[in-house]
Amino acid sequence: MNLQMDREIAEHYNNESQKIRVITENWVSQNLFCPYCGNQYISQFENNRPVADFYCPHCIEEYELKSKNGSIANKVNDGAYAKMIERVESVHNPNFFFMHYKKADLKVKNFIMVPKHFFSKEIIEKRKPLAESARRAGWVGCNIIMNQIPEEGRIFIVKNEIQQSPESVIFKVKKTNFISQYKLDARGWILDILNCVNKIDSREFTLEQVYQFEEQLTAKHPENNHVKDKIRQQLQVLRDKGIIEFRGRGHYRKV
Repeated sequence: MNLQMDREIAEHYNNESQKIRVITENWVSQNLFCPYCGNQYISQFENNRPVADFYCPHCIEEYELKSKNGSIANKVNDGAYAKMIERVESVHNPNFFFMHYKKADLKVKNFIMVPKHFFSKEIIEKRKPLAESARRAGWVGCNIIMNQIPEEGRIFIVKNEIQQSPESVIFKVKKTNFISQYKLDARGWILDILNCVNKIDSREFTLEQVYQFEEQLTAKHPENNHVKDKIRQQLQVLRDKGIIEFRGRGHYRKV
C-alpha cells in the first residue's frame, strides 16, 4: 500500500474540491482491498451515484468515502440530514471509509472503515439550516459524530501512517458482523451498551458499573421501563458473540 497520493491525476481540474475528490478516490481505487472478503481490489461506481462510491466485485459490499484535511477523531461533515437519516434506516446503507490526509503533502495519515451496522440516528448530528442569503437557503446538512461510534466499529486500515494487516482488518469486521442481523432499534441498544462498556476504564468490570449508565440510557430510550433488564440482555448478547467474557457473580472481562 502506497500512502502517497498522486497529485498529477487531477491536474486538469480547476476546482479544488473536485481535485481532492479525484485524488482521494483514485488512491482508494489503487490501494484498497475489501475489508469484508479480502478481495485484492474494490471498484469505483460511475460518478454521481447517490448512495455509494465503491463496491467489491466479489462480495458486492458497497462503500462511501469521506475525506478530510485534518483529524477525523470527532466529527466529519456529510450531506443532507434528512437523506442521511433515510439511509441509516435503509437496508441499502453503505459501509463508510474515512480518510485523514494532509493537504501539504497529500499523504494518507489515517484511514478508517466503519461497517454499515454501526450507524444509528444518534451519531448523525443535525446542522443549522443555511441562511436566507445562501444559494441553497434553508438546506440542512449533518455531521457524523465519530466518537459516538463504538471503538469496535472504527476499524483502522491505516493508523498514524502505518498500514494494518488485511487479516486483522477482516477479523475485526467479521467479529461484529452479527450486529447486522438486528433491526435498527435492537441494534441501537447493542451499540449503546457497547459504548457503556468501553467507557469503563478497566478491562475487568461489573454489572453494577454498567448499571451506573441507567439514567443516561433511560434518557435515550424513554419508552423502555425496564432498562436494567435490557442491560443484562445486551451483555448476554455481547458475551455470546465473544465481545466480552462472563466471569461469574456479576463480573465481566473485555476480550
